Amino acid sequence: MTDQPTPSEEKAGNTSLGDLLSEVTRDVSTLMRQEVALARAEIQQSAKRAGKGAGLLGGGGVAGFLAVLFVSIAAWWGLGYLIGNAWSGLVVAVIWGIVAAVLYVNGRKALATVEGVPQTVETVKEIPETLKRNEENR
Repeated sequence: MTDQPTPSEEKAGNTSLGDLLSEVTRDVSTLMRQEVALARAEIQQSAKRAGKGAGLLGGGGVAGFLAVLFVSIAAWWGLGYLIGNAWSGLVVAVIWGIVAAVLYVNGRKALATVEGVPQTVETVKEIPETLKRNEENR
């Protein structure tokens, strides 16, 4: 049985190094363009879904605001029969002030715990060191 070269081995044997590198570069370039196109398509699809979700959340927020507004007006009116209209308005305003203060304090605490993107920052810091090692190995 004779050792016959495969078509890939024949091509490698008959093609110059420059042509082989050119072909590899072209293939890598094609692969990168395809990956970018895939990422773009995925981002567009995700953005459409996020836009729809954001619109629905915005509509829900407006409806919730109107519900709270009318419940507050009803409470103001109902308390007006018990303690007078001016004082009932002040009571409802104080209640909403307390709610706002509690939400503000909890929101500040939640924002204080946000760390950003620590893993990404760490890996980006490692890039120069990685490139430096590669240049030394040449």
